[in-house]
Amino acid sequence: MATIHDSNVVIQPIHKVWHKGKVTSLDVLRLDLLHPIVSGNKWYKLRLNLNDALDNKYTTIATFGGAYSNHLVAAAYAAQHFGLQSVGIVRGLQNELTPTLMHCQQYGMKLLFVSREEYNKKDDPEWVNKQLLPFGKTYIIPEGGANTKGVLGAGLINRFIKSHYTHIALSVGTGTTLAGLRNALPAHQFIMGFVPMKQCNEQQAHITPFLREDRNINWQLFPETHFGGFGKINDELISFMNDFYVDNSIPLDVVYTSKMMYNIQKLLNDNYFNSSDKILCVHTGGLQGNLSVQDKLKF
Repeated sequence: MATIHDSNVVIQPIHKVWHKGKVTSLDVLRLDLLHPIVSGNKWYKLRLNLNDALDNKYTTIATFGGAYSNHLVAAAYAAQHFGLQSVGIVRGLQNELTPTLMHCQQYGMKLLFVSREEYNKKDDPEWVNKQLLPFGKTYIIPEGGANTKGVLGAGLINRFIKSHYTHIALSVGTGTTLAGLRNALPAHQFIMGFVPMKQCNEQQAHITPFLREDRNINWQLFPETHFGGFGKINDELISFMNDFYVDNSIPLDVVYTSKMMYNIQKLLNDNYFNSSDKILCVHTGGLQGNLSVQDKLKF
């Protein structure tokens, strides 16, 4: 198995032509280079949970996600990497396996499909334990790694982020990574969370309880550009991804980072930023999600 190593990560500047010199600098933290499967922020949200499972002699982990969940794939691979069994509780009764779920099975994950209504009970310990009875003693990791260890692990991404950046931008799913970075980074750095779904109330509710009292400042969610909802795409977004790759040699994923960069370009065009601003965009990986549109991409 490929090694999961921080040394693979680089910071790559965006060409000045792309941001039209409207800010001093615009860089991308290439966490997607961390590992081909456990890429981006997923590893950081999983690592302390996995260490805890191993330290406490668990042999199986269980976690949650949808049919296109990068988190499920990363958890399946990481569990196998560390000699653990894995179970994925999947939202929706699938008629056929998506490429994402096929990869989960390839890495040894057992899949349990539940209705969307049942899936909403994922935070109910009694319901979860009932689903996992056949698997014995199981270490449970919430969807997206959204627990205290996931937040602390995500905060370790701060090692790559220099204090001269005025804005840190990232895409938001559960909000775990945003909470971790807001706690770990200096308060003067403004954290921008781009939400690729129609509403951000759930993310706001997830993030706030994890924040240190002295760090619940200087952050904001941006839900404006979602292209119709979570996982929704159109030809305009695909064209943007292709153009961005041609201009910067950085592949974006169709669910998260593409919508983030599209929104940042819109904010640049609207003169939202000051010319002195220095922006770092966190590439949270998830490129396996592009399999469903691979025939339309130039990378």
